[in-house]
Amino acid sequence: MNTLATPLPKVLANPAGVRLQVGGMTCASCALRVEKALMKVPGVSGASVNLATEQATVQALPSVAVEALKAAVEKAGYTAKDVAAQDAPAAQRALPSWWPVALSALLTLPLALPMLLLPLGIAWMAPPWLQWLLATPVQFGLGARFYRAGWKALSAGSGNMDLLVALGTSAAYGLSVYALLQHGEHGMPHLYFEASTAVITLVLLGKWLEQRAKRQTTDAIRALNALKPTTARVRRDGVERDVPVEQVALGDLVLVRPGDRIPVDGTVQDGRTHVDESMLTGESRPIAKGPGDAVTGGAINGEGALTVTTTAVGAETTLAKIIRLVESAQAAKAPIQRIVDRVSAVFVPAVLVLALVTAVGWWLAGAGIEGALMNAVSVLVIACPCALGLATPTAIMAGTGVAARRGILIKDAEALEVAHAVNVVAFDKTGTLTEGRPTVAGLEMAAGVAREDLLRGAAALQQSSSHPLGRALLDAARAGNVALPPVQAAQALPGRGLEGLVDGRRLALGSTRLLQERGLDAGPLADTAARHEAAGRTVSWLLDESRVLGLVAFGDAIKPAARDAVARLHTLGIRTLMLTGDNRGAAETVARALGIDEVRAEVLPGDKAAIVQQRREAGDVVAFVGDGINDGPALAAASCGFAMAGGADVATETAGITLMRGDPRLVADALDVSRRTVAKIKQNLWWAFVYNVLGIPLAAFGLLSPVVAGAAMAFSSVSVVANALLLRRWHASSDDDRKAAA
Repeated sequence: MNTLATPLPKVLANPAGVRLQVGGMTCASCALRVEKALMKVPGVSGASVNLATEQATVQALPSVAVEALKAAVEKAGYTAKDVAAQDAPAAQRALPSWWPVALSALLTLPLALPMLLLPLGIAWMAPPWLQWLLATPVQFGLGARFYRAGWKALSAGSGNMDLLVALGTSAAYGLSVYALLQHGEHGMPHLYFEASTAVITLVLLGKWLEQRAKRQTTDAIRALNALKPTTARVRRDGVERDVPVEQVALGDLVLVRPGDRIPVDGTVQDGRTHVDESMLTGESRPIAKGPGDAVTGGAINGEGALTVTTTAVGAETTLAKIIRLVESAQAAKAPIQRIVDRVSAVFVPAVLVLALVTAVGWWLAGAGIEGALMNAVSVLVIACPCALGLATPTAIMAGTGVAARRGILIKDAEALEVAHAVNVVAFDKTGTLTEGRPTVAGLEMAAGVAREDLLRGAAALQQSSSHPLGRALLDAARAGNVALPPVQAAQALPGRGLEGLVDGRRLALGSTRLLQERGLDAGPLADTAARHEAAGRTVSWLLDESRVLGLVAFGDAIKPAARDAVARLHTLGIRTLMLTGDNRGAAETVARALGIDEVRAEVLPGDKAAIVQQRREAGDVVAFVGDGINDGPALAAASCGFAMAGGADVATETAGITLMRGDPRLVADALDVSRRTVAKIKQNLWWAFVYNVLGIPLAAFGLLSPVVAGAAMAFSSVSVVANALLLRRWHASSDDDRKAAA
């Protein structure tokens, strides 16, 4: 099979909406509040905020101004910038991003040193006023971000992580200042400056580590953006010049030198080479290209110089659409995220009440105001819902990113989540399990019909068709030097064939279903057709208004990877089904060769969708894999649709997952990465919930100090992101096979 020559699909992403970069979010409560603020803007129909990317995606009427959306976010206490307007690179920071953490740790170390020295038998403590001098810049300088964000949340009638940290550390700092003023002149009072500063330092450290880890989840987007060439060498009026790629127009001739990155989508006009499309399709081997072949912007030219006629530029290039698709998937919310949103809506207020109950309870129990406040501080600090907000989006970003780098484009988070539960995969046959490049394997004439007349009539009907069988007939006619008359009043017969006027005669070319519907007798050709079908060939009948003129048998080779693809699905515990409009004999021959569990042959496009729907109503989670216009209804009816590379636009637009190579093994790979991603989401949510379920009671019962609570809170967020990043180690099983075959 020559999968290397398969053209890339035209990836059609959903309308992306307006994307805003939101600053100041720290937890799931923040993301939820930004969503609510955006939804209050008149004309907004939907808003989704991703805490991991710190971006908001807004679906709104064209009349809604970006400034109105930004104002709503800022009113809620956050900053907002239009992502589309951020073309210029960000200015280089004068100081590294870790400097607040380092300075806070430097000031905190003398305060925390007594705890470190005590196990060694060394009793030392900084003087009270020196402790205050060290703690104050940490509390109100480096910790000012918590006050600002906490106040904005409070003024907006809600709470967030910053409010919890600000309240907790302020209580410890205020209690220490009170003790210092009351007892500072009479020996060494019991101070808690080390608790407030250590919590701030640990939270800052956790956020810095979290940001570093989150940047790795967007590696896929950065890698795709890095493929965008900045200049192109264009020939205009016989003169060659380098121009910015934004100035290249449709129809321009672009010259691509050996080793250069192809700047635009186009068609090769002159030259032969091999092109590396691995970053776009996951295909590791270079693909041969020559005159008439399509090339894609972002791919790397090999050994030959090319002259390319531009067919797409800017936002319409395949690379731009892939980037939009991946960004859309990473920005979207998975259905499981709704659980987090419901919890986050009441989480912070509940924690504030619990902290108050803890303080009052310990005070009434005789612990004193100091002990009561410290236990309440521990509750406030350990309950920060950072891990909850990061659990789902980081896993989705890592999963969709690693899939995209291996040629699997997942349209949205819902498709990713649904795919993990698939237990039935239904395949179209032609172009999906077979090469999709059939050839004429036999011409069988009825009595009194010449072979040339049969080929001439059948090929004439196909002159306006783009169907693979039509192309095979036209190729056979050209090879036989058969002149084709014009066809008039040609029309398609969905699921059956086509008909039209050829030399004044109404002819039809179609399936056995068409033959039966017209009540015509195949006569002696019936046995011949059965033999062709038993050999796995597709049979089309040429008919006039009164009789059968003959049949054309088409052979279409099975893709070498198809059997392995079906076997891998069986390994995953998934049943396989083939739905095809082809005759039963050919369909069953292919199914037996591949080990497919069930075959439904001679079905119309609408019947495919109905069969898929029936399986879903019976309780199955059904994936449908197809590539043609006729597959659109079935792709839409499936729980999750897979569009194969090189297929029709309607297939890639309808499907939830697009496979960038015509390799059916990618179906199992996509289901595998979906299962692993959903498993990571569940692991992260389990950790986040269990962490709070166990940590809050421990803090309330006085078993956790504020310092330990702060360290645990920081660790929980970092561990959730790090667990999601393990998905980047996933590799497609089809990669191993291609490497072994190379």
